[in-house]
Amino acid sequence: MKKLTEANARSFTLILIIVTFFIRLLIAAYTGLGNGESYYFRGAVHLDWSYFDQPPLFFWLGGASIRLFGLNNFGLRFPTVLLFAGTSWYLYLITKKLFSGAAGFWAVVVMNLSALFTVGVACWYQPDGPLMFFWLLSTWYIIKVLGVGNDKLLDPTTDRRKVYMLWITVGICMGLATLSKYHVLFLFAGVFMFIATNKKQRHWLTHPGPYLAIVITIIMAFPVLWWNYQHNWISFVWQGSRAGTRDEGFQIHYIWFLRSIGGQAAWLLPWIWFPAIRQMFTSYKLRTQMAAYSFSFWMAVLPIVFFTVLTLWADLQYHFHWQAPGYMMLFMPLGFAIDKALNSADERRKRLTRRWLNFSIYFTIITITVLGLHLVTGFWQSYGPKWVVSLGGGKIDPTIQGVDYDDIMSRFEKEGWLNNDKVFAGSTRWWLAGKVDWALKGKKDILVFNRDARNLAFLVDPRTLVGKDAVLIGEASAYNETVNEDAKPFFDSVKRMADIPIIRAGRVEEHLQVFYCTNFHEAKVPFMDYPVYRQLKGLAPFGE
Repeated sequence: MKKLTEANARSFTLILIIVTFFIRLLIAAYTGLGNGESYYFRGAVHLDWSYFDQPPLFFWLGGASIRLFGLNNFGLRFPTVLLFAGTSWYLYLITKKLFSGAAGFWAVVVMNLSALFTVGVACWYQPDGPLMFFWLLSTWYIIKVLGVGNDKLLDPTTDRRKVYMLWITVGICMGLATLSKYHVLFLFAGVFMFIATNKKQRHWLTHPGPYLAIVITIIMAFPVLWWNYQHNWISFVWQGSRAGTRDEGFQIHYIWFLRSIGGQAAWLLPWIWFPAIRQMFTSYKLRTQMAAYSFSFWMAVLPIVFFTVLTLWADLQYHFHWQAPGYMMLFMPLGFAIDKALNSADERRKRLTRRWLNFSIYFTIITITVLGLHLVTGFWQSYGPKWVVSLGGGKIDPTIQGVDYDDIMSRFEKEGWLNNDKVFAGSTRWWLAGKVDWALKGKKDILVFNRDARNLAFLVDPRTLVGKDAVLIGEASAYNETVNEDAKPFFDSVKRMADIPIIRAGRVEEHLQVFYCTNFHEAKVPFMDYPVYRQLKGLAPFGE
């Protein structure tokens, strides 16, 4: 391998992006959808202005893609894989602008080695794919207009036309980021803090350009605002409630806080997380000496600190990826630190950095290969130690959640339910309803009989299903099924039928419970916090 230089860093980066792009296409095509992906699928089929828990852009992209490539895993995930290639490229360009081309290459390498980014952000059908791309696209034009990384700053007077065009472009890009995920608020805040804390940049606070960009962003967010206006601002109410204590009194939970830190480290990989966090402190320390460090710090620190501190009182559960935009910005100074270490006169430092890189590369490649093969074939159940597949503490192999439950479709076809327009599907869990929905490829209406129906409550109107029968699916091993408590009041009768075995490579790894329910109707007992009950009463799915 040639020595990395400023002259060939661009070529090295492009080769890395192209190779990983095609590898991810294979992962996207041949691995099953996870719980979240399956749940989001119906939004790509039923396009709308916006949605309950996410802005609309990734739904729109998924919808366009499945219409182009077909209703399959590849079609749904292709935009994510494509956008991550673009994310990698802009990470290189921005890091090159702020630090060096070699630093840009190493920043892209580290991002591709991180467990969270290399598969979750890069392959899965989630809003994070568009968010990361448009976050960096916005950042690219922001540093151009602010002159970060340039020897000479733009003059708002003499470069008036260029300045305004750049701010307009920033507004458009941030508008697209807003249509991707609500995290864009931290992009606004980070830029503001960078400008406010740097004397040479404070003139932008009184310049029309940034405010023009904000106005354009708000205009582009019209689909989100319009949909929420029609639905009592439910997206903002729900997302805001996740930052509170919900139905409990205020109480500090140090366990949640420690779980968040440990989860971030695990998902990023501990040997990448620690150097990244170290660069956050380094960037703060050097912020007054080099604008690139100041910019990196303010763009990274806010989402990381906010979502971590929040866990002291809010149970964010296992959403360790919410800090991801901040870590992505730390890959830039980390890439610069790696390049400096590899070109250091200190042989020990150089040797340790090489070993760290080699270990990270081998670990990520081997782990993705083994997990990918197990996900598809389940080989570890036959050839590996059994305790490994139960590390999550559950009764079943957790990777089964990444297997498409195609056996559901087979059962529906066998029983004649699939083509019977008098039968719909359902579940008592939103995520299992998503798995069922994806297995049936959206051919059946589906309801969630639970307080937490999320986006599915807005995609199917229960009133159109009154008088029909339902096939409800429950998961036998993961939790105590609550069909009798949650769903039975809405039917004349509920009959337990033979389970559906979920088979991977010829081995039964899970059983799904099946309940045939007759004559769907409004429950006699009030369920005012259940969206399905509220909708049958002619009310909005959520609210007082």
